[in-house]
Amino acid sequence: MKQKIDLGEIRKVYMVGIKGSGMIAFVEIFNALGKEVFGSDVAEEFFTDATLKRLGIEYTEGFSRKNIAKHQDVDLVVHSTAYNQDNNVELEYADKNYLPILSYPEMIAAFSEEKTTIAICGTHGKTTTTAMTTLALKECGADPTAIVGSKVKQLNSNIAIGESEFLVLEADEYQNKLASYSPEGVVLLNVEFDHPDYFKSIKEYKEVFVAFVKKIPKEGFLIVCADDLNAISVAKHAKCKVVAYGTFQKEGQIQRVAKEFDDGGVKEFEFFLIPEDLKMKVPGIHNRLNATAVLAVCAQLGLDEKTAKKAVNDYEGVSRRFEEVGKRNGALVIDDYAHHPTEIVATLAAAKERYPKKNLICVFHPHTFSRTKALLDEFAKSFEDADEVIVLDIYGSARESQGGVSSKELVSKAKKYHQNINHIATINEVYDKLESKIGKGDIVLTVGAGDIDKLAKKLVNDI
Repeated sequence: MKQKIDLGEIRKVYMVGIKGSGMIAFVEIFNALGKEVFGSDVAEEFFTDATLKRLGIEYTEGFSRKNIAKHQDVDLVVHSTAYNQDNNVELEYADKNYLPILSYPEMIAAFSEEKTTIAICGTHGKTTTTAMTTLALKECGADPTAIVGSKVKQLNSNIAIGESEFLVLEADEYQNKLASYSPEGVVLLNVEFDHPDYFKSIKEYKEVFVAFVKKIPKEGFLIVCADDLNAISVAKHAKCKVVAYGTFQKEGQIQRVAKEFDDGGVKEFEFFLIPEDLKMKVPGIHNRLNATAVLAVCAQLGLDEKTAKKAVNDYEGVSRRFEEVGKRNGALVIDDYAHHPTEIVATLAAAKERYPKKNLICVFHPHTFSRTKALLDEFAKSFEDADEVIVLDIYGSARESQGGVSSKELVSKAKKYHQNINHIATINEVYDKLESKIGKGDIVLTVGAGDIDKLAKKLVNDI
């Protein structure tokens, strides 16, 4: 039963899917606000387990009516979008017993009602840009609250709880969570087809972003990457001020973007170029573009440019985003969440930029059968900057049935573009191959949205 929730009256919260990267943010928020937090999730270990342990949060492994029945005095049940009343016995029980229930995006909507929300959205780069925006606003004295999709190194958390009206939100498009949010400012990083298990076409995928930017109030703003044609075609539907940032390296690009906005009826727009004096700790042109988006946000909020620039230059990263895990036999092991062909290309390019003389070994764990099948040709072409590539068996989602494509098929296609690419089925088998082979001339880059980070940690820790 969906109800309007008075968050000030909430004392006890039960969370179904408590280990989710979004859900863990509210675990931290509720805990910091003095609420009692309980919950449940699968037994599999995730990076969020460490947060639950640090906070001393009790949760049950597995789902059962008994779990929630013993918490009849809860004021609110919050659930991951992976679960609902039809596929989860705890939510079915809560609904039948008239307990207040909110999904994760509904929880964000309720939480943001009293806030001025800046939403970071797009196919790639959301977590990094949300983290950078949060740190820049903090450095500039704006003291935001923030919800980030992974742990920010400089915060040692994936949230910030501030005293100002600002909420910086990582806004995920999957399952159209964007429909729940009503931000005053939006950053649109890029739009490229993803989540084929939910969206049937790029047209359907883009429509979610179009509907989102249309909701921005006239007095709000939209920051959009001009280097992304799909993003520009979405942005022209905005009724607010639009700021287009980018490299603007192509001749006539500014004029073409301006015409798109004129044709779309955008009343006010301006351009924002990558500053030449960015000297960031994190590598890659994609990160310099992300930083430029952050600087554009700060400019719209009237914050000090020099202070904001210092914040993005000092940005140290987030968990699982080009994260240097440690060394094995002198080889540096880096872990990254890249799970889309464009993200793989950007991550490998960043590795080559930072370590041009090293032998780059990419270990890729494809994430979901639906994505691998839909983007198979693009994945096959994405490893150019790697010297050696290992592809594991596909990491299947709980939301899909297996089949339709295999890692062997991906490797077969990729051999047309990269000779040194091979299939090795499991993390343990890859570990056995690499543990004694790698040395100080190598970089091992583990890539994927599943549990490939376990390989990175095993290589570093099992010595």
